[in-house]
Amino acid sequence: MGKILLTFFLLLICFPSISQDLEPKNLFSDAIGKNIRKYRTRAKRAYIQKDEERAQFLFDSLIQHVVTGTVIDNFKVRKFSGRKIELYRFEKPIYLITYASWCVPGIGEVPAFNDIADLHHQEIDFVVLFWGSKKTIRKFKKKFSRNVQVLYVDEKENRNDFTIKTMKHSLGFPTSFFIDSDKKILDVRRNLFHHYLEGYANSYTANYQSFMSGVALLKKEDIPATSK
Repeated sequence: MGKILLTFFLLLICFPSISQDLEPKNLFSDAIGKNIRKYRTRAKRAYIQKDEERAQFLFDSLIQHVVTGTVIDNFKVRKFSGRKIELYRFEKPIYLITYASWCVPGIGEVPAFNDIADLHHQEIDFVVLFWGSKKTIRKFKKKFSRNVQVLYVDEKENRNDFTIKTMKHSLGFPTSFFIDSDKKILDVRRNLFHHYLEGYANSYTANYQSFMSGVALLKKEDIPATSK
């Protein structure tokens, strides 16, 4: 009888933690799906009125109050070998940047990202998710360090993937996602807007400092922002 009571007592202690594990995750797709329509309407109005400050405020509010703390969905995209890869394959914290063939990086942006990845690839997975034709992306891929994983979105096979559609149509390009090792989104930031007449040194320095800030967030410690 004593053993039965002891077993029952242990089950009572363990049950809360077990039930927590069984609770559904607060997925990115679920959270943003409930809020994206309102955001799109308000953001569109702000852009029509050329109120960029208002548009940025709406984006920041969406990220802070809706996106941050959610768990990124385990979507699938393709490697250049043609094989599919799941996002959850990456076990380290993830620095994920979305790009598109119609959004040209600033002159110092890719070199700065390469240098950051080369310095911190042992602690962080650096991933570029690219929208566009495979031919265009292949040329783009050659610019990146081997420590950056460049993946591409085949929109024909991903057309029903809500996460992929939201990343493209609502959050814009280029955008950085900061995802911890448990796949929780720590923050989402729009990358620097590029002034195409900006010199290499200024472009490199600004992007390097911005990327280093993201690394500091993922490593949860202050890392000095240095540049060449």
